Amino acid sequence: MTPTPSAAPHRLFRGSMSAIGGATMAAARDAGGIVVLALQVARSLVPPALDGRELVRNLYKMGYRSLPIVTMTALFVGALMVIQFAGFVQQYGARGLVGWGTGYAVLREVGPLMIGLMFSGRVGANNAAELGTMTVTEQIDGLLALAIDPIRYLIVPRVLAMMITLAVMTMIGDAVAILGVMLASHALLDIHPLTIWYSLVDNIGVADFLHGMGKSLVFGAAIALSSCYFGLTVRGGAIGVGKAVNASVVSAAVSICFLDFLMTYLTS
Repeated sequence: MTPTPSAAPHRLFRGSMSAIGGATMAAARDAGGIVVLALQVARSLVPPALDGRELVRNLYKMGYRSLPIVTMTALFVGALMVIQFAGFVQQYGARGLVGWGTGYAVLREVGPLMIGLMFSGRVGANNAAELGTMTVTEQIDGLLALAIDPIRYLIVPRVLAMMITLAVMTMIGDAVAILGVMLASHALLDIHPLTIWYSLVDNIGVADFLHGMGKSLVFGAAIALSSCYFGLTVRGGAIGVGKAVNASVVSAAVSICFLDFLMTYLTS
C-alpha cells in the first residue's frame, strides 16, 4: 500500500529522531567506556607497575619520530602569527607588543592546541590502529590467556608515554614558534630579535608557561585514552580497524577542544 503524503514527514521525523537517539547513545557509551578505561589505568598505577621497555619504546616511537613535523609546523605558525600582526603593528607602531602578544598566544593557547591536534592525527591514530590490529588478530586474548594484564602491559605505558611526549613536544614547539616569530619579525617588520625577547620576558610569567604545560598533559591523557579505548573495542576486522582510527581521531579532537575551553574558562 502506498503511504499517503501526510505520512512521509512523520516517518522522516521518526527516522531523524531515531538517528539522533542512536548517535547520542553511542557517544554516551563511548564516553563511559573511556572513563572506565581511565579508572583501570589509575588503578594499575597503585602501586606503580609497568613494562619499562615498552615505555621506552613508545617514548621513542611517539616522541622522536614526531619531532621533525612538530618543529616545522611550529616554525611556520610563529611566522604566520607575525603576518597577522603586521598590519596592526605598522598602523599603530606597536612594535614592543609583538613579543608579548605572540608569546602569550603561543604559550597558553596556540602551542598546546596545535601540537595536541597534530599529535592526535599522527600518534593517536597510529596507536588506535596498532591496538585495533592486535585486537582483531586475537593478540589481546593471547595476553589474557598467558595471565598478562593488557592494561598494565600495553595501555599504561602508552598513556604515560603520550602525556610525557606531548608535554615535551609542546615545550619544543613553543620555543620553535617563538624563534619563528623572531625571524619573521626581523624579516618583515625590521624588529630586532632582542626586542621580541625583552617584550616576551618582561610581560610573560611562569604561570603562562605552566598553564600551557598543564593543558598539554591533559590533552595527552585524552588522546591516549581515546585511541586506546577505540583500539581495544574494534569489531569487524580491517574495516573495523579503519572505523576505530577515524573514531579515535574525531573523539580526541573534540575532547581537546572541549578541555581547552574548560581549562581556559576555569583559570581565567
